[in-house]
Amino acid sequence: MVYTQSEILQKEVYLFERIDSQNREIMKHLKAICFLRPTKENVDYMIQELRRPKYSIYFIYFSNVISKSDVKSLAEADEQEVVAEVQQVITKEYELFEFRRTEVPPLLLILDRCDDAITPLLNQWTYQAMVHELLGINNNRIDLSRVPGISKDLREVVLSAENDEFYANVGGLKFFLINLPLMFFPWQAFVENYPQFKKMSGTVSKHVTVVGELSRLVSERNLLEVSEVEQELACQNDHSSALQNVKRLLQNPKVTEFDAARLVMLYALHYERHSSNSLPGLMMDLRNKGVSEKYRKLVSAVVEYGGKRVRGSDLFSPKDAVAITKQFLKGLKGVENVYTQHQPFLHETLDHLIKGKLKENLYPYLGPSTLRDRPQDIIVFVIGGATYEEALTVYNLNRTTPGVRIVLGGTTVIFILQLCPLSQRIKLTFAICWKNLVSTNQTAVDRSALVFAVPRII
Repeated sequence: MVYTQSEILQKEVYLFERIDSQNREIMKHLKAICFLRPTKENVDYMIQELRRPKYSIYFIYFSNVISKSDVKSLAEADEQEVVAEVQQVITKEYELFEFRRTEVPPLLLILDRCDDAITPLLNQWTYQAMVHELLGINNNRIDLSRVPGISKDLREVVLSAENDEFYANVGGLKFFLINLPLMFFPWQAFVENYPQFKKMSGTVSKHVTVVGELSRLVSERNLLEVSEVEQELACQNDHSSALQNVKRLLQNPKVTEFDAARLVMLYALHYERHSSNSLPGLMMDLRNKGVSEKYRKLVSAVVEYGGKRVRGSDLFSPKDAVAITKQFLKGLKGVENVYTQHQPFLHETLDHLIKGKLKENLYPYLGPSTLRDRPQDIIVFVIGGATYEEALTVYNLNRTTPGVRIVLGGTTVIFILQLCPLSQRIKLTFAICWKNLVSTNQTAVDRSALVFAVPRII
């Protein structure tokens, strides 16, 4: 939970400090509200605070469950009896696993990231994903201190859907597709269309700055052209054109070593067994470009992780006559946006699951009976991490598929493929699944009703 200074002031809080600050003054005329994560470190800080209180009264709020032993330690430290209230503020995350009472039991679909190593390698053109990928965001905070000519009050900004209507509408669940015209956002027209923002110049300035910096980075790194070739590698089957375009971009000085390595990784995954495979030549081009060894090693690592030998799916070839026809018609009509052609493999997987077409030899079913009925509550958990593109896919399926609710989870949210041993990924995933799903209150989920569909791991 993060609030801006102006938001805190609106709550009539006129002074705020970190609990670990060593230089706070003693102000007995003020009351203190302490909002803390219930970590051992924070509890120790609070104990020290209560032993030498700097304020008259303390209202203590923890963001999650605190142990009885920690509560006892706090009580023992409150010798001057300055604590007025201690509460646990639990967020609404628990609602994710409050399932509706349905005739069909909820279904857990466990997927492995190696079955689709393409999706995490693609640049994403949504506001939220671009902020994470290009600027980085930590606890809802974006560090803009390195932006050329940045003003002092915008060196760090907060993006929170809780308190930012614009970000909630275009950067959160609904996602905001940024295409070429929007890279140079018509902010004057935007303010006119959103009159309530005229009173919120700080919000407008913040987003103008963020989008402006995104635009600068996109131009500086030639990301529009890079993304177009990425989409070609992911969605088309023209080896000659793809190879020519990749080689051309590797010669472009604006393309960073990170983006260059990502292009070659996509080529390696798609044309791994092509008769005219030119991966050795591309690896030489990476070396000549000055791409570091750590990035060059990722090319072979990604093939080992998610190559044809490992994955159970075919990411690049239509599997039946209907799919071939659709691809042919799509090629004739073209696409509205060349930067968003790709659809993650998760979309096809969930579509088949909802329609009862998921192949049991690839997705063995574990449950009290055979999977006959269309599932109504689906939990998808991706071992190795889920992406923003997949989150958008799940959002769209929830919006367009009445009667079906899908929840997406994973070991992490990723922007570029994160490689780790399979055994570690499975151990971590099942620990999380067991803790969050099977061990929930019996009234929310009947343990005997939980069913699993897992991909075959080769």
